[in-house]
Amino acid sequence: MHLHYRLFLLALLLIPALGTALPLQHTPVPGGVAVVPLPADADPASVRYNGKRVMAAQSGDKRYAVVGLALGVKPGTHHLEARTTTDKPLRLSFQVMDKQYETQHITIKDKRKVNPEKRDMERITRETKTIKTALRHWSDQEAVPLNFIKPVDGPYSSPFGLRRFFNEQPRKPHSGLDIAAPEGAPILAPASGTIIDTGAYFFNGNTVFIDHGQGLVTMYCHMSRIDVQPGQAVTAGEAIGLVGMTGRVTGPHLHWGVSLNDARVDPILFLPVEEPVDTRHTTHEETPR
Repeated sequence: MHLHYRLFLLALLLIPALGTALPLQHTPVPGGVAVVPLPADADPASVRYNGKRVMAAQSGDKRYAVVGLALGVKPGTHHLEARTTTDKPLRLSFQVMDKQYETQHITIKDKRKVNPEKRDMERITRETKTIKTALRHWSDQEAVPLNFIKPVDGPYSSPFGLRRFFNEQPRKPHSGLDIAAPEGAPILAPASGTIIDTGAYFFNGNTVFIDHGQGLVTMYCHMSRIDVQPGQAVTAGEAIGLVGMTGRVTGPHLHWGVSLNDARVDPILFLPVEEPVDTRHTTHEETPR
């Protein structure tokens, strides 16, 4: 495990415990998740962060706002806006800590996947709208699964948050987690949900989006085969397709993304046990956020 990540984990131990029984830990960093206690009189449906509705999760007799923090979030004091059940305004504060992500340089042989042609850009523009619509999807659901299973068997090959350079040209940070696996390996739903959409995209290749409720959406890219359809309900462990190398890739792997209140967050936060990233198996791509 890299030194900076060990220091990051140590810093998290210094954060005051919230005393939650939620399976998701309070990780208030860019690309992380803040778990903020809600007052007893707060209306959970009213809670907003940067104008966007956020998840409200129940643990015992307490409720918590579960807030996705985008990679571009600045450290410091942040606020949630809400209202009480009697319609009085509430403002809740929480602190975001800094976190530095590594830099990675990647060589892509297909030059069009680095500098797309005009015809490619027209396609990418259309697809980006579709992808963003899926990732900001909201459905009202009382109980939302927060304890995921790993969607494919294999080592983590490229971590979340990497600052990337493709053929020495800067690109957006890596907004998901890559898992190295052979082509044709089954991809499993990490938790119960409903298929929002599927598609074949320029960068992402064959892709599936799953809605888990209250703004929690997962994304699976570069698949060789898709075995589900929009509107289909899936359960944890159910196969949704196969690992492939479609889109912009240098080898077969799964790019797994998690979106929470339309913020791309680290999928590893939703897994019960952390595994180290093994860069010997690194496979690369970039997925539009």
